[in-house]
Amino acid sequence: MNLGITAKTAIVTAASSGLGEYAARALAAEGVNLVIFARSADTLRAKAADIAKTFGVKTLPVPGDMRVPADVDRLITETQREFGGPDILVLNTGRPPVPMREVLDETEDARWQDAYETQLRGAVRVVGKVAPLLVSRGWGRIVGITSASVKQPMVKHGLSTVFRAGLTGYLRHLANEIAASGVTVNTVCPASIGTEALGRSYDFKVRAQQVPMRRIGRPEELGAMVAFLCSDLAGFTTGAAIQVDGGMVASLA
Repeated sequence: MNLGITAKTAIVTAASSGLGEYAARALAAEGVNLVIFARSADTLRAKAADIAKTFGVKTLPVPGDMRVPADVDRLITETQREFGGPDILVLNTGRPPVPMREVLDETEDARWQDAYETQLRGAVRVVGKVAPLLVSRGWGRIVGITSASVKQPMVKHGLSTVFRAGLTGYLRHLANEIAASGVTVNTVCPASIGTEALGRSYDFKVRAQQVPMRRIGRPEELGAMVAFLCSDLAGFTTGAAIQVDGGMVASLA
């Protein structure tokens, strides 16, 4: 299937590992040039070199932290300098503070502030810089990667749910506000995707028994959904929050 996005340029945040990396690879496989952004500079540069070699696309690593306004400004400046600007934004964020706790045990202001800055405020900062550029071009795609917990709260996911639900709501408002401009805004809500991060918190065999499909999702499956939502074929889909969870969330909406 030709997704119609060859030679487009995508910014992918938190792209040095996990879901962000797999989203970046899925886009690269479609011929999309990449600007990948994450805090771990050495890892980010290594991943950029590997993606460029594997898929033959231009891949620009921009080390930085979305919680830092100057880093976000530099991300935009370097994207414009190298590619003339972005066409696509894949908005991934870092994990909430660990260990994960029940909500009544979340009594430390520092953990709440960390989760707010990482899961919500930093992400909104990036969108606020990128969305006007897409609107001015008359075409664009924004895909947020949040969590299935925004639809059905999960045990000890309080910090994640609160702020990722906030980001999901923000993106839904944005979808309506800029829909007529040719820019779509959607979110992907994953759960039980087999990343290294999930493996540090759960036994995959045990976790799989909680999934109706009785297996853990492959990160490539998440990446494929993101790539489709970034495509020309998904041009009439906006404001959606799509679960990629093997049926874990028992919700009609």
